[in-house]
Parts: sequence; structure tokens; C-alpha cells
Amino acid sequence: MRIGILTGGGDVPGLNACIKAATLRATEEGHEVAGIRRGWGGLLECDPDDPASVRANIVDLDASAVRTIDRSGGTVLHTSRTNPAKVRPSEEPAFLRSDGRDGPVDHTPHVLKVLDRLGIDALIPIGGDDTLSFALRLHEEGVPVVAIPKTMDNDVHGTDYCIGFSTAITRTVIFIHQLRTSAGLPVRSSSDPASVVTKSTSIPCAISARHIGTIAVAGPPDR
Repeated sequence: MRIGILTGGGDVPGLNACIKAATLRATEEGHEVAGIRRGWGGLLECDPDDPASVRANIVDLDASAVRTIDRSGGTVLHTSRTNPAKVRPSEEPAFLRSDGRDGPVDHTPHVLKVLDRLGIDALIPIGGDDTLSFALRLHEEGVPVVAIPKTMDNDVHGTDYCIGFSTAITRTVIFIHQLRTSAGLPVRSSSDPASVVTKSTSIPCAISARHIGTIAVAGPPDR
């Protein structure tokens, strides 16, 4: 079996480790692994009749290729927010473009064609709700899919824990602790430089709610 793996949506810590783990397990079981570049964009932009296009969008993965990728952040396969079922005409690859189209175009048939021509039998998409919504579409079209939830918001329906969520929580707590330290630093009185007073500064923190109330934090500068 040849398995395709891709990452879609925003970067979170742990993507390369996930790619490595999936690749090692699949190859140990005797399967081939194809890395799809730039999320679903790699399948949308791949012209199976053009070897250069295939090389630009698909890369073979094995134990040697993934040996050290977990030492780097981001994703070695790169990512995008492309959804082949909703492609704006301005974002269509030249070889798929047709005149006279106004709204989004569904290029799912092209993706299915690419999977068939490249001999990809199953997919492992790593992503959030939008990436996995197209994975569901392919599942409904008969493609075997094992989806891995990835979002710091932890809002993929039916999952308890998503890749990226733990780091978002940890960094949120660290950031707030740092703000508390800054807010409580002693300063000298402007009217009496010899005296020291302790600040009691209120620094609001905005935590991204999205669907379930996590995670990104932003704090305004201390004034």
C-alpha cells in the first residue's frame, strides 16, 4: 500500500514528530509513504501528466528522509489552507483553469484522479476542521482516510486532544506569569526619586475563544 501524508492549516509544534512517527510505523509495516507538499494544495496543483509537477508536489518519505525532522519546528511538508472543494478561480492552477467561472470551483474529481494516477491508496491528513472537512469528503468518495487532529484551539469535533493544544496552554501560562512579574515591579516615585513604590498595574489578556475558548494570548504593552 502507498500512503499519502500531508499537513494543512496553521503550524503548531509537533507536526514533524507526527510525520516521522507515521512514516516509521507505515514503512515498518511494509508500506510506502508519499509526502504531499503544501497540504491539499499539493494534490490540487499536481499535474500527473507532468513529471516536473509531480516532483514539485510529491516527495517519497522513508526512515532516512525523516530521521532528523523532529529537531525542527514547523512542517517539512509545508502547509496551506487550500480546500480543493472550494477553489476560487484566481487560485486555480493554470492547467485546470477555465474561463467564465465566477464562484468557487469543486476540484475534488481532479484530486481523486491524482491519487489514482500516483498510486496513493490511503491518506493521513494532519490538520484542523477545514483540512479534515475535505478529508471527510474524500472518505465519502471512497478514499481510506486516517485523520490526525491538529489545532491549538482543540476544537475538532469528536477528539479529546489535538496536536498543538498542550504547547498553546503551556505558553499561555508562561506568558501570563511573565506579565504578573512585570506588573508588580517596583518603581521610583516621580515626585520623590528617593522613594520606591510598588506598582499595581492591570494588564488585560485576550484569550482566543473560537469555538471552545482557547488559546492564543495577546497582552498590550505596560503603560
